[in-house]
Amino acid sequence: MEFALSEDQRMLQDSLKGVLSEAAHLDRIRKIAAGETGEAAALDAALIEFGLSALMVPEAAGGLGLGALDACLVQEALGYDVAPSRFLATAVAAKVFAGKPETLGAIAGGEAKFALALTELCSRRDGAGAELKGGKLSGKSLLAQSVDGATHILLADTAGTLHSVAAGKAKITVMQTIDRTRIFHELAFDGAEPLVSVTPDAETLAFARLLVAADTLGAAQAMIDKAVAYSRERQQFGRVIGSFQAVKHMCAEMAAKLEPARALIWHAAHALDIGDAEGPMMATLAKAHLSEVGTFVARTATEVHGGMGFTDLVGLHYWYKRIGVNRQLLGSPEQARETAAQLQGLVV
Repeated sequence: MEFALSEDQRMLQDSLKGVLSEAAHLDRIRKIAAGETGEAAALDAALIEFGLSALMVPEAAGGLGLGALDACLVQEALGYDVAPSRFLATAVAAKVFAGKPETLGAIAGGEAKFALALTELCSRRDGAGAELKGGKLSGKSLLAQSVDGATHILLADTAGTLHSVAAGKAKITVMQTIDRTRIFHELAFDGAEPLVSVTPDAETLAFARLLVAADTLGAAQAMIDKAVAYSRERQQFGRVIGSFQAVKHMCAEMAAKLEPARALIWHAAHALDIGDAEGPMMATLAKAHLSEVGTFVARTATEVHGGMGFTDLVGLHYWYKRIGVNRQLLGSPEQARETAAQLQGLVV
């Protein structure tokens, strides 16, 4: 039995990498991080033209009907180039509204552009949380993703129900994080009426977390590649630093930790695709494990670069900060492991 990507999956990822090499080059990422909305719009247009909106929508609703593993390959490519994208929010929305053909058709056609506000599914802060009373939503949701340009918001309330809400019904406030390649928002609602409401299963949060893990995988792989390339060019004492045993060990250890993590993501995605009962648990553990491995790679790759690793000239900090925010996004490693234990019935 062959455990590998299919030819179509490799072609999907390679094609997307080709688009990103032109649409998400480092100069553009710098401008996006500086707040230049025109650059972000140009990148978004290139990804829409590629067809990411329809990727997870079933063929019957006008989409491509691909699965969780395909979504992970796409998100890994986006993470590799630290490209801001609505793909994660779109993929989760397509999964949540799998039984709503009208919503799926709007997603595939680009008429419905979803923001993602799932914080209440995994954590709670004092003074935050949206509640449904009398058929209307009131309250706040923190760290919402992909809000700029969204037409709809996929919102989790304090009871764990998911709602599709018109984006115009929310009061939107920017929340700054260390990752300036993506903008997060606080959303406030005062009597907003949901358009569609669904009760999520365990796969919803697990799938979202798995995509965050895939994003970290891509960012970490990019940092390893940059560290290896730098070690082959930078010279000290008349030799390239990659010839020093200590640097070799650092690069080898990064690769040795990350490669099994890729297999974990593939396994979790495959389990979700075939409906295996362990799918949500494996996806949740993948998020926890990639958070730890990504942090190690980010730190070690920066050390390989020495002082240059902290400069904007190299730009390594964009990947470092991406990994740092992903570590906490949709739950810390500790929260993810607690969820995995609950799914196994080990804690209540």
